[in-house]
Amino acid sequence: MELKDFRRQYTKGGLRRGALPEQPMALFEQWQADATAAGLADPTGCVVATVHPGGMVRQRFVLLKGVDERGFVFYTNYKSDKAVALSHCDEASMLFPWNELDRQVSISGVVRKVSEEESDQYFAARPRASQLAAWTSQQSQPIESRDALEQQFHATVARFEGDHVARPPHWGGFRLEPTRIEFWQGGSDRLHDRFVYVSEPSEQGSDQWRLSRLQP
Repeated sequence: MELKDFRRQYTKGGLRRGALPEQPMALFEQWQADATAAGLADPTGCVVATVHPGGMVRQRFVLLKGVDERGFVFYTNYKSDKAVALSHCDEASMLFPWNELDRQVSISGVVRKVSEEESDQYFAARPRASQLAAWTSQQSQPIESRDALEQQFHATVARFEGDHVARPPHWGGFRLEPTRIEFWQGGSDRLHDRFVYVSEPSEQGSDQWRLSRLQP
């Protein structure tokens, strides 16, 4: 079978304007809960796209670690390729591909570092092995072999044996502050339902969300 022959109907339900909340975060949190309840392997997994020096756009899979009215939080090495890209261009996008539910959420906005306190609090809650891995990996840098990486990890384990593992200064969180959030629900005969929330300044000084239906 050739790639062009792969197709299926999307039949898991529609999306209607009257059922949508005025604030997109409420809908996102409901869809996130649905993805978790459905038993997806990585219900908090999303693809983050960044613009690198020279204009190249790159993507990678990360895990969402926090969401509230301020935005969407993930953690990484501040010397990684994505962090370097964000220091060059602070605009980025996230895509949540909940394919098993015939749903996608695409989010665009500005990315900023979370506070030191937030990063410390999250790091302290990580499993010890994950804490040690944050000290071990020089993320995005070349390494000659898997054995070399494991040797680095064993050296880190020995270094912190019996001691508390504090957060590395080169590791912490980013928050994507959304200006556009699109919800996609698959529909039969390719008549998908797409709604987009766009943040706009209001006369009161605070941003408000404008909701529109998009053609599929």
